[in-house]
Amino acid sequence: MPETPTAEDRLQVLEALTDTALGHLDQDKVMATILARVRELLGVDTATVLRHDQEARQLQAIAASGIEEEVYQDVRVAVGAGFAGRVAAQRRPVIIDHVDETTVVNSLLWERGLRTLLGVPMLAGDELVGVLHVGSLTSREFSGSDIELLKLVAARLALAVQIDLSTTDRAAAAALQRSLLPGRLPVIAGMEFSARYVPGTEPGVGGDWYDLFPLPGDRLGMVMGDVAGHGLNAAVIMGRLRSALRAYALETDDPAEVLSKLDRKVQHFEPGALATVMYGLVPASRGRVAISLAGHLPPVLAAPGLPSAFVDVPVDPPIGVTGPQRRTTDVELPPGGVLAFYTDGLVERRDHLIDVGLQRLTDVVTPDQPGVVCARVMAALVGATPAQDDIALLVARRDPA
Repeated sequence: MPETPTAEDRLQVLEALTDTALGHLDQDKVMATILARVRELLGVDTATVLRHDQEARQLQAIAASGIEEEVYQDVRVAVGAGFAGRVAAQRRPVIIDHVDETTVVNSLLWERGLRTLLGVPMLAGDELVGVLHVGSLTSREFSGSDIELLKLVAARLALAVQIDLSTTDRAAAAALQRSLLPGRLPVIAGMEFSARYVPGTEPGVGGDWYDLFPLPGDRLGMVMGDVAGHGLNAAVIMGRLRSALRAYALETDDPAEVLSKLDRKVQHFEPGALATVMYGLVPASRGRVAISLAGHLPPVLAAPGLPSAFVDVPVDPPIGVTGPQRRTTDVELPPGGVLAFYTDGLVERRDHLIDVGLQRLTDVVTPDQPGVVCARVMAALVGATPAQDDIALLVARRDPA
């Protein structure tokens, strides 16, 4: 039987877990290195990390030493089921000295011949990040020192997993969002465009997007949207909404009907999701824009010889909220007229009311070239201050001729 770890042994583990060399390894190698050292110190034969998927209420094996097939075979255990599930549900250390189908869900553990298992929850504050367990091929007793040592390792791994998830999700969300925004604005006869998109600095990439696409009959679809929430999930929902809206735009020339279909789709397939969306349809004549707003802020219209103002369009409930029948409003777009569409990140600030931002916006939107308008708007409303929330801005101008 292995000796009980001493204070010196614990210090060795702490040094191993904070070894600066680990900072130069990727996440998988960090996990493998730590688990190998844990096996050596505790004298066990296997060590496994299972990450908690809160939405699915499952534990998924993401790293293992001595039983790597748990990761290769994508082992998953429901919270509350079997040994690891029990550790997760109770959020306390669990020891079992009888490993078979009656105590363990994962058949790999008893097929390997493990006799004793010790598992501890991986916690970050009150949040369950996962489960760390070790196993022995021989019967043995785990001491209080063994448990405290494994809890120490679990806390370090919980932090590493959280950092990795946060970094990975943010990178994936940013990449997804970039891929779905127009790489190049389309060339449309009789119209000019310019756009800006700035990701927010906190609390992560959101679900803002804009879209421009030609439609049959020399028509043009214009979209500005904002999915509630931040992170990868918001970006994924944004991608789904963008694709669905494009499809519905091919079926009908009524923006309100397009948004009604989008709302029905979201409430059925993404219950709980929420988004504000503006959809505008420009006919071949270019002399007007049919607009429907789903909880979105109204665009600003700047026409030659007239003061800039928000268009008079009724605001219907956001996508994902049941309400009255949606409405479409025709807005006249005279030659040289400019429409500015945006998300709330452009006008909202912590240090002043949104009305202040909205007034600033109308003050700087003029019937000029779209690129000039975009630059003026961003200078006036963003300036040298990093955006807290995502900002999307789309400026459309009808050819003055």
